[in-house]
Amino acid sequence: MCNDYEQHIRYAEYRQALGEVELAAAAHQGEADLPQADDIRIGDLGPVMRLDEGGEVTLSPMRFGFPAPPGKKAGPVFNFRSEGRSFSDSRRCLIPASAFFEFTGTKYPKAKHRFTLNHAPFLCIAGLWREGQGNQPPAFTMLTTAPGPDVAPIHNRQVVVLRPHDWPHWLHHSRPETELLQPLPAGSLSVEQVRPASD
Repeated sequence: MCNDYEQHIRYAEYRQALGEVELAAAAHQGEADLPQADDIRIGDLGPVMRLDEGGEVTLSPMRFGFPAPPGKKAGPVFNFRSEGRSFSDSRRCLIPASAFFEFTGTKYPKAKHRFTLNHAPFLCIAGLWREGQGNQPPAFTMLTTAPGPDVAPIHNRQVVVLRPHDWPHWLHHSRPETELLQPLPAGSLSVEQVRPASD
């Protein structure tokens, strides 16, 4: 599943995209709140979009992956299955990304495949977030669904990629989540192999 994504979104591009779907970006934020990264992996900090108390979209640095419950010998929960669940009472967020990666092969390094959203300046992945414990930062996880036709040849699951017009619906709970948490139709995502598999 998706354990690595890319963040090369320019802040001006981000603000324009929010304005086009009638979401208000927090006035006090700027370029430094959307740091660039070739790879954001499990355990890394990444900027996450959430609604603040005034209804503006705030970029908050959060750690990728919910920590395992105390006493459990398990890794962070970085992907969370969406089917058959309700998120009406959950803390919803969007994870902005210029691309996400999936991997194939059995030997390290595996082949690395880069997915981007067609006809959009960048993509957002539907997610959930939690407050951090003690001095830890908040954390986020990505929601997943069955693979759409663009992802199925590479992986048997995929993250939920939302088109820009659905960003407000996810954040404001203004459209049934069963309609939002779906794979996109064929031709929505472009994929390129950016690293071959090890021989």
